[in-house]
Amino acid sequence: MISTHDLTVRYPRTPAPAVQNVTFDLPAGELALLLGPSGGGKSTLALALTGLIPHHIYAHVSGGIHIAGLNPAEAEPAQIAARVGILFQDPEAAFATLTVEDELAFGLENLAVPREDMPARIRAALATVGMEDFLHRRLETLSGGEAQRIALAALLAMQTPVLILDEPTANLDPQATRDFFATLERLKGEHTILLIEHKLDACWHLADRVLFLGEDGRLLAEGEPETTLQAHLPEILDAGIWVPSELDPRAGRRPAPEDFPPLIADPPAVDIRGLTFAYPGGEPVLRGIDLRIPQGDFVALLGENGAGKSTLALHMAGLLPKPQAGEVRLFGRPLAYLTPREKADLVGFVFQNPEHQFVTERVWDELAYSLRVRGWPEARVRERVEALLADFRLTAHADRNPFALSQGQKRRLSVGTMLAAGQRLLILDEPTFGQDRNTAYALMDRLRALNQQGVTIVMITHDLRLAREYARRVVTLAQGRVVDDEVGWA
Repeated sequence: MISTHDLTVRYPRTPAPAVQNVTFDLPAGELALLLGPSGGGKSTLALALTGLIPHHIYAHVSGGIHIAGLNPAEAEPAQIAARVGILFQDPEAAFATLTVEDELAFGLENLAVPREDMPARIRAALATVGMEDFLHRRLETLSGGEAQRIALAALLAMQTPVLILDEPTANLDPQATRDFFATLERLKGEHTILLIEHKLDACWHLADRVLFLGEDGRLLAEGEPETTLQAHLPEILDAGIWVPSELDPRAGRRPAPEDFPPLIADPPAVDIRGLTFAYPGGEPVLRGIDLRIPQGDFVALLGENGAGKSTLALHMAGLLPKPQAGEVRLFGRPLAYLTPREKADLVGFVFQNPEHQFVTERVWDELAYSLRVRGWPEARVRERVEALLADFRLTAHADRNPFALSQGQKRRLSVGTMLAAGQRLLILDEPTFGQDRNTAYALMDRLRALNQQGVTIVMITHDLRLAREYARRVVTLAQGRVVDDEVGWA
């Protein structure tokens, strides 16, 4: 069903191919896991298999590709769309309409499906992903996890024989992740599936085979999952590729008391009292939140999709309108009385979607932007930016457009921009999303070092492994309320 021979993909003005000499075969009805480090060519391979490279994204492609009886580099886009569906890391990037119903109908219209057949296919697709009640919802009201499931439903409605899924659970909470993979297990016989994923504990059992790409875009290993992993474990770990927890020597580590700085309780970094907030025309997302975060704390904020985590974090940073009730204080000062500049000097915020915070057309300038706004001397800006480029493995990409980076590289850049100016409170929404093992641990070690220097960290995450290994305190939200607040939970 999917076959490549000596496939090589090179982007313009890049020193080396993103994918090099990749050869593999995936029979019909099988599910293959495609694993590799951030920037190792996984998404590029997926784009080449769907024909988006070279039809819509220019790159030089050599070697052979055959998928569902087509060569995607030569076939018409409409032919490919009828056979291959791709789910991107950022589902919002693929949305073309305003409502769930219209989004699922859009793909069917492009396939010329008779209008009378559309309602049944749409309802069946929504039922498969557990979203039957979302038919008339507007897309902008969905949480990240809900949006991901709607994007999958849009593919299922089109009934393509091949599904290529690029980190589909990145924005899903643990229960939603388990539900998603249960859905995939039911789909395995009906579809040929290529799955790019980091959450291996939840999906390893689904794979019929595994493909490991190295940092240079070459196929490091390929075959049956257990025997292939055991035979190549040292080089796979060295390449920064996630492996199941039971085989990861770093998994299960717990923080010690000496890993954290002393807390300063008065004034706290964040003091939230009775916070209630609803978006225009909607039900309350936050319902009477009371939360006090001392200076120097390291908090993991957990909860299901739609629980209110991102909304709460945005309020901490002063990035949403005045709430219907309650108040937020930062370092003893009412947030409502702080100027935008004062808030920016106190709080660094990393958005769930890194592209939402890019403001320049060059990686180097992105890291320098906030420093220049603050009036840093150019020599000091240059020194700081060069250090950040090295820390986040972006030196080779300094002159690239931020929007042209891989998703993992975009995430590293977005975190780097918020670490540039040295704010006292850092709020990060899914900071390890899209990161390989080495980069995720390097980033978390960097956050721990900042925390040990007294910086307060608030981290929204669905990665329970990293939350256990790094956070001093875990706050859990459900339906807009704090339902658990545990210190020393490990």
